[in-house]
Amino acid sequence: MPLASIPSPSEGVWYLGIIPIRAYALCIVLGVIVAVWLSERRWRARGGQAGTIVDIAVPAVIFGLIGGRLYHVITDWQTYFGSRAIKEPYQALFIWEGGLGIWGAISLGALGVWLAVRKRGLSMSAIADTVAPGIAFAQGIGRWGNWFNQELYGSPTTLPWGLEIDVEHGGEPGVLYHPTFLYESLWDVALGFLLIFAGRRFALHHGRLFALYVAGYTLGRFWIEGLRIDPVGGVDHAVEFLGLRINQWTSIVLFVLALVYFFATRNKTGEEIVALPESGPDDEPDPAHGAGQADPGTGESSSTTAGSSSTTAEGPSGEPPSGASSAGDGDTSSDAVKPSAEASAADASGSDAPGSDASGTDASGTDASGTDASGTDASGTDTSSTDASGSHTVGSDTAGSPAQGDDVVSAAAQEEGEQAGPVEAETVTKGKNSR
Repeated sequence: MPLASIPSPSEGVWYLGIIPIRAYALCIVLGVIVAVWLSERRWRARGGQAGTIVDIAVPAVIFGLIGGRLYHVITDWQTYFGSRAIKEPYQALFIWEGGLGIWGAISLGALGVWLAVRKRGLSMSAIADTVAPGIAFAQGIGRWGNWFNQELYGSPTTLPWGLEIDVEHGGEPGVLYHPTFLYESLWDVALGFLLIFAGRRFALHHGRLFALYVAGYTLGRFWIEGLRIDPVGGVDHAVEFLGLRINQWTSIVLFVLALVYFFATRNKTGEEIVALPESGPDDEPDPAHGAGQADPGTGESSSTTAGSSSTTAEGPSGEPPSGASSAGDGDTSSDAVKPSAEASAADASGSDAPGSDASGTDASGTDASGTDASGTDASGTDTSSTDASGSHTVGSDTAGSPAQGDDVVSAAAQEEGEQAGPVEAETVTKGKNSR
């Protein structure tokens, strides 16, 4: 009689009213939660967007469960189909009874990840490297579901950590068995920490860390699988080929492929997309109007730079007129000079003749030229108005100085061959005369 052993749970299902709570399912769910939590942290640390792993995990889990069950049913088809079947065919859908092949889960789960990653425009290799440690931890936690179901045990042993198996699950009274579920659980957890360390120490990218996970897992699975005596591929015996079980041959093939990929990509460089550039509001065109089109009611172009201190009237070529005042120009007139009329703008039937500047001399003899083709005064002190005939009149009052007379400067220009049609004339009043 062994002095110590690991007992198996007598119950793997508890009931919350009429709702069954299965330990196997709880272990799978807990493993998924840990994997998603760890992978999400690793993804954000790599510069990825928060919530990406959570979104990707949904199709990954769904596809993974389907793939894992399909692999189990295909490799153990005699359990559900045929004359020697010990279960009904519909029981192949009962995932909670155990039977998920990791090879099918990873293969089909990877397909779900690829579909989600392709839609987001991210690098599949970057996602694979990020989730590799989390998958290992999830497997280590999920293996405890086999303990509750009293499955996945090895050959008889006299070791103090031998596992007790009930008779209804294939065990014999007084016989202990290798707890292969425990071996694989410990192996997976150790592998998860090794992957985290290797990823930080050697900066393994472009899928190389995931390849290391595949190689590490299959290495452990090969020798653990060799200890198992539960039937795989048959009803009362495991199907073997050249003395090895099916899962051992699968482990060999995947181990070789993982090593080939790991060394083949050792010199691979290039950027892996972990986050797409976010377009700001300035990068998107205004749906209300096109670029350069004036905002309604403001007279300002949509391309005007914020913070400008004046509005410049633009000519047909898109450039400001020659006499337009620039932003930041101060008032150059004396305090004695005051406007004789308020600024006004009206639609004119004609336009100022280009190059015809009206100039005059004020009371002090200084040339006050600066009335351009658009009617804008360069000094910022004169006010202008445009009549219907296209004439442009500029006037100034010098009421503040009795010694000076009223100077009235008028200029009229009319272009030969002037086309009929309305042209908008704009007057800009700056400095102290603006209101």
